Amino acid sequence: MKRLNRVTSTSLAIIASLAVAAGLMLLVSAPPLDAFRLLVEGSVGSSRKLADTLMVWVPLMLTSAGLVVTYTAGLWNIGVEGQVIAGAVAASWVARSVDAPVWVLVILTILAGAIGGMLWALLAGVLKVYGRVNEIFGGLGLTFVAQALTTYLIIGPWKRAGIASTSGTDPFPDRSWMPTLGNSRLSLVAVFVAIAAILFVYFLLRGTRYGLRLKAVGKNRKSAFLVGIPTTRYMLSAFAIGGALAGIAGTVQVTGFLHRLVPAVSGGYGYLGILVALLVDLHALWVPPVAFFFSMISVGSTQLQLRLNLDSSLGGVLQGILVLFTLLAQGLQERRTELAAKEP
Repeated sequence: MKRLNRVTSTSLAIIASLAVAAGLMLLVSAPPLDAFRLLVEGSVGSSRKLADTLMVWVPLMLTSAGLVVTYTAGLWNIGVEGQVIAGAVAASWVARSVDAPVWVLVILTILAGAIGGMLWALLAGVLKVYGRVNEIFGGLGLTFVAQALTTYLIIGPWKRAGIASTSGTDPFPDRSWMPTLGNSRLSLVAVFVAIAAILFVYFLLRGTRYGLRLKAVGKNRKSAFLVGIPTTRYMLSAFAIGGALAGIAGTVQVTGFLHRLVPAVSGGYGYLGILVALLVDLHALWVPPVAFFFSMISVGSTQLQLRLNLDSSLGGVLQGILVLFTLLAQGLQERRTELAAKEP
């Protein structure tokens, strides 16, 4: 019954958000039905567009899966964007420096990205646990550092020969690119890694002693400590897992999509992953469909500017409205449940 009520409230929230988005379009004299149709056609209307959507879906899935872990531990890992960047930088170093066969490089870049993201997340974790620095502030500060480091590398040690440009590094050697399907941008390796990450998080949180203890830490850290759970260790491990998955998302960006390091390498997937993680309410198996829906909006919104002369940022507005209404519906549902429990 509780699950049915949650599905109902979420469905009503989606309908309400679409209605509000349609109202906004009418205010600017844009046909809502045409806009929604273009969002769908622009994201899944052809095999090439579907491939582009899936390559947005992969890093978004990875960051969202990592955030589910940290949120379960009661940690607001807002610095996930910096962890994506750190993973991208580490993977870029391997792609530029190591001479090896394709599949060896694929594995090495993924491992490097995971390590880079994990170490960057652990910095926020150490600041939280030992320095008493709120993870929100620590994470945001480290994100700015990661962005500055990326810019420094692009205009400094990794600059393009004979060109003073901040647009990005030279393309990586072809052997370091993730193999793609035919002439599309779709990498089945990246898709497989993302699906494996979701399954890993699902079974970790659902069927293991670690997951049960992590939930206890997230629910009540002091009580978990009093019953003998090493809360510090579990908090740091949650940061490590979330950072590693975000770092792999950075690897997918630089070796599976961009094929070079650019200043905006994170693509905003860290912040968008926060919205997805909030929507799924810590249910890992809901991450793939919700992330795919957000990916459709991100890719399809470019058609709004091309075909209807609407700014593509309207897609971000729709995403924000959807999150707002869904969280509102969840809050109202929890409030009704609390009131029902108090009734005699």
